[in-house]
Amino acid sequence: MDKDLASVQEARDLVERAHVAQRAFAHATQDETDRVVEAAARAASAAAEPLARMAVDETGMGRYEDKVLKNRFGADDVLTYIRPLKTVGIIREIPDLKVKELAVPMGVVAALIPTTNPTSTAIYKALISVKGRNAIVMSPHPRAVKCINEAVRVMHEAAVRAGAPKDLILSMTSPTLEGTQELMRHRRTAVILATGGYPMVKAAYSSGKPAYGVGPGNVPAIIDRTADVPKAVRDIVNGKCFDEGVLCSAENSIVCDAPVDAQVRAELPKNGAVFVTGADRAALQRAMQDPRTGGVSTEIVGLAATVIAQRAGITVPAGTRVLVVECREVGPKEFFSREKLSPVLGYYVEDGWERCCERSIELLEFGGLGHSLVIHSRDERVIQKFFEEKPAFRILVNTMAAMGAVGYTTGLVPAMTLGPGTWAGSSTSDNIGPLHLINIKRLAYEIREYRAAEPPAGSRTQGSPGADVAGVARERDGSRLPAPAALTVAEVHAMVDDFLAKHRASRRGHA
Repeated sequence: MDKDLASVQEARDLVERAHVAQRAFAHATQDETDRVVEAAARAASAAAEPLARMAVDETGMGRYEDKVLKNRFGADDVLTYIRPLKTVGIIREIPDLKVKELAVPMGVVAALIPTTNPTSTAIYKALISVKGRNAIVMSPHPRAVKCINEAVRVMHEAAVRAGAPKDLILSMTSPTLEGTQELMRHRRTAVILATGGYPMVKAAYSSGKPAYGVGPGNVPAIIDRTADVPKAVRDIVNGKCFDEGVLCSAENSIVCDAPVDAQVRAELPKNGAVFVTGADRAALQRAMQDPRTGGVSTEIVGLAATVIAQRAGITVPAGTRVLVVECREVGPKEFFSREKLSPVLGYYVEDGWERCCERSIELLEFGGLGHSLVIHSRDERVIQKFFEEKPAFRILVNTMAAMGAVGYTTGLVPAMTLGPGTWAGSSTSDNIGPLHLINIKRLAYEIREYRAAEPPAGSRTQGSPGADVAGVARERDGSRLPAPAALTVAEVHAMVDDFLAKHRASRRGHA
């Protein structure tokens, strides 16, 4: 309990400090903002290798070389994209409508950082937050505290040297569930960037604060009969074993069109992929499955294929990069049909793109709705069908899904937080960038004078004796006459007095 209380207090202190820093930074010009962002990005890029080593050593997940690439992607590629974006001052004018739009920072960003992509996500979230003149406080996954805090230290020191106020980029050192909840719910917290497991993302959306959250990927990789099969298989294996499969955008199942099944099976071993069958398949499932939840055990997330095989007690060739398991159904009864966060692929065979399409929808609905899908095909009609009809917001074509969805091998916005849209309960389907972290204030001048609506000629509003006085014209003997002018208070009093006097005289005459 003492640890929880200390974490809660740390969250409160960090948010208050970040709030003070953000209030000062809110007055920065575009040039000043860009200078700080540039300095933080360059420092993170320069530290990409030691940060990657720290991440692998601390978490036990992934590959050092791939984490170096991800760190540089989070620093260099993100910087290249956001550098020209205008996030300060007037960002748009619409002369014809006499409207101006002004960028306003949101405030303090609470950022949840996962253990699977710790340093690269921290770099990316810091840059897009500061680009919008926000402060950021990160809550690291407990298994990645040291490497995330080192990434924050590197960026914060560089930002301060470039003119940023102290405490603009901060991170918790003692994160707990209670401390993270306090960070998200704090009155000074403006918005939440949630990247992590489903429970944490759900907590972000339940915090009462605006939040951008992501869901699981479970990305299907379709190989159509018209595909360049050798390239397709190479892309899929490279995507699945990239950083040992920890990206939510990584391929999770191959859906193979029947006419090219034999060719795909022949290409997989050439790329270091091995089919696991029979008793070995059951042993692999036992090694990967959490007996309490039925899902994937965190103990195997991000491990190499050979290490997972060794844990399962099965023998695979040296140099095996990916394990492949044949599947015939999708759902809770088929363990390998879910997102696996490891270099393990499900393998389905369907006859025709329509059946491949149906199977991919099943996979997405089971655990990746709205996220991403990749199709390998040279038939533009089929590609267009997948684009129009599949329940994923990133339809990737003839590329590796893992790094295509994040914008490394494609022209998508470079990002480590990928919204799955309302289909998966998220507030956005975008790759999250700085423009998601600014408010837009609008100045609007009158361009059309208000005029009271006039009823049709000859009409009179029933029960509204003042309608004529309001200026509505009457018709009399076929001619339109102006409404009489409104009476003064004195004239009304005189009319009442005259009526009462005549009424009293009439009653006396009757008497």
